[in-house]
Amino acid sequence: MLVDLRIRNYALIEQLELRPSALLNIITGETGAGKSIMLGAIGLLLGNRADSRMLFDTEKKCVIEGQFDISSYQLQDIFESEDLDYDTQCILRREISPAGKSRAFVNDTPVTLETLRHIGANLMDIHSQHDTLLLGDAVFQLNLLDLYAGLVPTRGQYSGAYRQYRKLEADLKSLEDQVAQANKELDYHSFLLNELEEARLDNEQQDDLEQEVKQLEHAEEIKFKLTHALQSLSEGEYCATSSLKDAATLLGQIAPYADTFRDLKERLDSCVIEINDIAAEAEAAERRTEGDPARIDELQGRLNVIYNLQRKHQVRDVVALLAVRDELRDKVSSVLNLDKQISRLRRDADGALATATKLATRLSEARRKSFPKFEKELVALLADLGMPNSRLVVHHQAGPLAVSGMDIISILFTANKGAQPQTLSKAASGGEFSRLMLCIKYMLADKTALPTIVFDEIDTGISGEIAVKVGRMMQQMAHKHQLIAISHLPQMAAAGDTHYFVYKQDRADRTISCIRQLNLDERISEIAHMIAGANPSQHAFQSARELLAMRGEELVG
Repeated sequence: MLVDLRIRNYALIEQLELRPSALLNIITGETGAGKSIMLGAIGLLLGNRADSRMLFDTEKKCVIEGQFDISSYQLQDIFESEDLDYDTQCILRREISPAGKSRAFVNDTPVTLETLRHIGANLMDIHSQHDTLLLGDAVFQLNLLDLYAGLVPTRGQYSGAYRQYRKLEADLKSLEDQVAQANKELDYHSFLLNELEEARLDNEQQDDLEQEVKQLEHAEEIKFKLTHALQSLSEGEYCATSSLKDAATLLGQIAPYADTFRDLKERLDSCVIEINDIAAEAEAAERRTEGDPARIDELQGRLNVIYNLQRKHQVRDVVALLAVRDELRDKVSSVLNLDKQISRLRRDADGALATATKLATRLSEARRKSFPKFEKELVALLADLGMPNSRLVVHHQAGPLAVSGMDIISILFTANKGAQPQTLSKAASGGEFSRLMLCIKYMLADKTALPTIVFDEIDTGISGEIAVKVGRMMQQMAHKHQLIAISHLPQMAAAGDTHYFVYKQDRADRTISCIRQLNLDERISEIAHMIAGANPSQHAFQSARELLAMRGEELVG
């Protein structure tokens, strides 16, 4: 429950503190005094979007802080899921800087707005006039019925199965689209792959082929020059080999006279050996070199195939062509493998659909069983609130599987005797909507773990004895949930365990909004003003005392 609420520098609020009781807290005040502003601040505390234009003093930051006693609400798992330390006293804080930067904290630990919303949703339930309008929405009605019937866990189990089914269906659709696109490209990729396969590029050395072509094209020139080189090296009358041998002989004759001469002679012998090797290899090359036009044509054709493939695939060498070939192999092979994946995914999706359908059927049966009890209990409560001719029917029809199940729900209602129930948007007035919503909240009070419920003018459109009954209903709810209710009705004001008054205070420079808790005499005066206006009569004061006496207040004097 909310133990303490502090608001600083927000809208018309310079500084405000509210310490509500654990039961029913009533907040009253003139229209525009700042009651809705306080609700806006609480909304920020629960994760609503911030606007720096709402700052009271644009030079200072806005701070909204709420302290909650959560010792009896088993929220340990929620804190653990958000990686937050759990404590029975939980403090939520929201700060908005003049620049518009927003920060959120849970027990002084910085958190994201999403985390703040998650935690806050388990601490407070704010019912506004917008929620009353939501009552006409089919999804909202279905959520209420599931909460009433205690089917939230069952629905969660179904929703998980449905999401799994939808995910598999999405994966299957994506894969089928991929196969369709791949099949369009399969013939072209297969043609390209066959071209590369037929080229037999494995272990191909393009440089070797190009070099062999050059040698064959210049065979005559190569043979002629090799022959003349041999003449110069070893076969001519004055060849290099003969001259070197003569020189080696002369050096050998003087070698005994000095180590230097002997070294020169050994080096020259090595040169003779090297020259002989060169001559032998040149002779072998000359014998091998022969012109071969057929071989030239064969090699040139081979190179032309490689060049054409390189241009087609925009690569520079055979290694890159081999990479393209391997990629095409994978693409062609993957199309064949995709069919197997599709078959497996289809089996998985069909299994997930069967599971989701089974759970949806079970959920639908449980929902339909709860409808008569819901209708009977709600009609009885409405009768007690001055609507004895009310009829309410939960209209159901089966629909396709959706995230909420296979049920299409519509609550049909009429407050008039003999009239056929219609959809709430057509059949219910503003006051009837408010009473419907209050009765539903009353019915759900035992079925929700929310410690604090805030009602924003849920008593719209009611008065007199009905307002007294609404007050009693809220008193009963307050024994299980802390309630904070903003109201304009004196009967509601008298029903509160604690009464707060919101008012404006004019200063020299600006107007500010303030709140204070009323004592007994102030409550009597405020309720009298709510009954009779600015100048209440003694009769209005007596009526105020009687209203308070109805809730057991001990009046003095």
